[in-house]
Amino acid sequence: MQRVESVTLRQLFDVKYASVLCYPKYDAAEAAKRLGQLKELGVRAIDFTGDKRAFTQPVLGKGYVGVVVVAETENGLAALKIRRLDAGKERIEHEAEMLAKANQIGIGPRLIDKREDFLLMELIKGSQLPQWVMNIEGKNAKNRIRGILLDVLEQCYRLDRAGLDHGELSHAPKHIIINGQNKPHIVDFETASIHRRPSNVTSVCQYLFMKSQVAKILRGKLGKVHAEALIASLRRYKQEPNRQNFNRILETCKLT
Repeated sequence: MQRVESVTLRQLFDVKYASVLCYPKYDAAEAAKRLGQLKELGVRAIDFTGDKRAFTQPVLGKGYVGVVVVAETENGLAALKIRRLDAGKERIEHEAEMLAKANQIGIGPRLIDKREDFLLMELIKGSQLPQWVMNIEGKNAKNRIRGILLDVLEQCYRLDRAGLDHGELSHAPKHIIINGQNKPHIVDFETASIHRRPSNVTSVCQYLFMKSQVAKILRGKLGKVHAEALIASLRRYKQEPNRQNFNRILETCKLT
């Protein structure tokens, strides 16, 4: 079980915690400004836990735009994305806009609120897809895995239809999380765009069935997907991204 250190807003003035708020370089004035934003968001404490590190503190995630931690709020736990000091302020605004669009079609963690330097989102607790697949055993394992993959592809199809390209689903081990109710969630929309041709279905199929470690695991669990047939189905879908061609992809991947 992971260690959790709960730190109140008052304690966050300590440099070792405030440094995370200003990652990757501590700035006292910036830390004070950001603490004010946390109060506006209704954040009461930060729980430092996770497999990544920001300086000495464990965190849920760390990327080009921000550091993700668990926030204790007036309404329960949430995921808090903290803008890196070396990332442009427009990046947080962009991600909030893209996530809000995904939320409109029932995809992604729910956007709760935002400020100049923070995104407050629904906290998705669970396992990343590769770990979840590896741990599924038993006589019903195949059906459970197929159900998850079908759900993921359906979400990708809805994103395609909405004109929203996630941008990171061709290498998606950390972008698909399976929660405790066996529901997959596509997360992290920081590189998403409505200005490029969406390729969510084709990207995630390449990741799941063709060129990744999880594809090897899935072949062992479900059997081999015929690569040439899948490529042909994906090309047809790319030319005409309609429901009929999407269903052909599902058939090729043996999900229906």
